[in-house]
Amino acid sequence: MSVGLDIGSKTIKVVELERSGEKFTLRSAGATAFNAPEFEKMQDDREMEPIAAAIKKLMQDAHISGKDVHIALPENQVFTRVLKLPLLTNEEVSSAVKWEAEEYIPIPLKEAVLQYQLLERREVGNPPQVLVLLIAAVRTIVEKYTHLLELAGLQVVGVETELLSLSRALSGYGKTVVLLDLGARSTDIAIVKEGLLFFSRSIPTAGDALTRGVAQALGVTPAQAEEYKRTYGFTAGQLEEKVSASLRPLLKVVVEEIKKSIHFYQMDLRGETPSVVVLLGGSAGLPGLPAELTKMLGLEVVIANPFSSITIDPASAQSLANYAPLYAVAVGLAMR
Repeated sequence: MSVGLDIGSKTIKVVELERSGEKFTLRSAGATAFNAPEFEKMQDDREMEPIAAAIKKLMQDAHISGKDVHIALPENQVFTRVLKLPLLTNEEVSSAVKWEAEEYIPIPLKEAVLQYQLLERREVGNPPQVLVLLIAAVRTIVEKYTHLLELAGLQVVGVETELLSLSRALSGYGKTVVLLDLGARSTDIAIVKEGLLFFSRSIPTAGDALTRGVAQALGVTPAQAEEYKRTYGFTAGQLEEKVSASLRPLLKVVVEEIKKSIHFYQMDLRGETPSVVVLLGGSAGLPGLPAELTKMLGLEVVIANPFSSITIDPASAQSLANYAPLYAVAVGLAMR
């Protein structure tokens, strides 16, 4: 059994998978709403106890049997960069990464937790290169998450970034894809080639910003704006058009960042044009959003289903159908 726990800014999701060879079977899954202050700003156990209690209750309600969990760090809490190194051996890459990290990571290495992943060997390039994904996180942030899970009676056995988890869970959508994770406080953009993360960035224009846009345009409360956003989204009609008109300028900001990301990937890393945009996160289910993004980007846009390659019983499949995109990070963690 393997357990993935995704601690978001408004929801906590957990998935337990059983592995047999290269195949996975869903054993348990669950989610709970929890609108906490930013976890990274919490200072002591008193502030952490409510979220630890929510995690503990979720584990019980979802009938999760394992106590060892894999967790993901938010993209806005990590530093990610693709390094272009000479054509080195694996051992030489390991040494070179440490030297390169000093230049590209904006914190002292003794205060960081480093990971790297070999992406591609380009032996026929000019010059020949090795592409390596470098990831760094502030050590105190990792320790804080580990301590939170200890308060919940759990043991952290693996830590990675959210986009690495998503790359694993959503690798079956094409050779090169864009992952668009529309969360509450941030939107994460990734370009994934054959299941490997080649590019990532995080921007603050996300679900909460969309809600504020509706509230300001229609002169309603944030709670009403959230309801209008989720009910009407980008559908046509009189009231619906007012909602979509207030959402469109903010969505355009996201679209421009996606275009910049694709351009950088093509020019700097000589990558091919992505074939599809895979949409997930708490705002992925806004009515009409895939069609609106398709029109603005000129690319096919699909809603993520991280359970598509996992064996799942019919009753669970039906209950999870409308919420599948929310579970992508937790699924990817459990697949480690």
